[in-house]
Amino acid sequence: MMKKHLSGVLAGLLLSGGPAFLVPAQAAPEQALDGTEIFKRCGYKYPGEDQRSKFTVLLRDRQGKVKKSQYLRFWKDFKGRDGIADKMLLFTIYPPDAKGAAFMRVAYTAEKDYKVDQWIYLPVLRKIRRVSIRDPGDNFLNSNLTYADVGRRALEDDVHKFLGVKEIKGLSFYVVESIPKEKRPLYSKRVFWFLKTPDWDDCVNTRIDYYDLKGELLKEQFIKWQKVGKAWIWDRVLVRNRRNLSASVFQISDVQINTGLPDNIFTARTLRRGPSAVPDYKPPRPTPTPKKSDESFEPD
Repeated sequence: MMKKHLSGVLAGLLLSGGPAFLVPAQAAPEQALDGTEIFKRCGYKYPGEDQRSKFTVLLRDRQGKVKKSQYLRFWKDFKGRDGIADKMLLFTIYPPDAKGAAFMRVAYTAEKDYKVDQWIYLPVLRKIRRVSIRDPGDNFLNSNLTYADVGRRALEDDVHKFLGVKEIKGLSFYVVESIPKEKRPLYSKRVFWFLKTPDWDDCVNTRIDYYDLKGELLKEQFIKWQKVGKAWIWDRVLVRNRRNLSASVFQISDVQINTGLPDNIFTARTLRRGPSAVPDYKPPRPTPTPKKSDESFEPD
């Protein structure tokens, strides 16, 4: 059984792991494709060996009230060593009253079959607490994405059906429907929109439609990418809940890849000390006045 992984929507951005597929970068006619083949070629992009970045989250409730959080993020691919897929640190830098709070996550390979380990450091209490995930449907960082959405999922966990090529605003997309095989899924299906390009290198996932267990559209995710060296990283992601009218925006900026992050920074000591404990750490640049488009809750 194939146990190569496609990470969730945060693949290579927040929680992703190492390379899953090596395929030739050549085009193929639509009639020769199936959903699994498209997923293999477009559903995973190289995220780099490690990443340093600034991570901004905007949350809007149904009344239109917006809450902003900002983090410094350090991520490293462990390539399955000792069953570990990847590790991530988040250090809160905004809002000011939450500054100093930190979060660490360790994700494991499917072969290891461990739940994700998570810890949070609260400077007011000066304590590190383990955070358990009781339900994969719980919200990640209080956003419209769940832990299941940002988690790892093996390619064979779903049946992938190629629905065809659709044209929108002069662009072409491979549309793939993914239906879960498990008995108690979180969604009845997800529909992925992969940008059709002359070769597979630039074919990326640009949209995901999530359907509830009744088959009704629950939420939409729109993904804009940036390329840093050979790595594909999220630029801006919008998630809109069609049911409660809430929305979330994720932005990744100041990205550095392959900086040589050492394994030993992912510790309780680093959580307490903050980002200054990371080798070659440089304080973030002052955040410029955001453009209206940056804080928009509409797709680009």
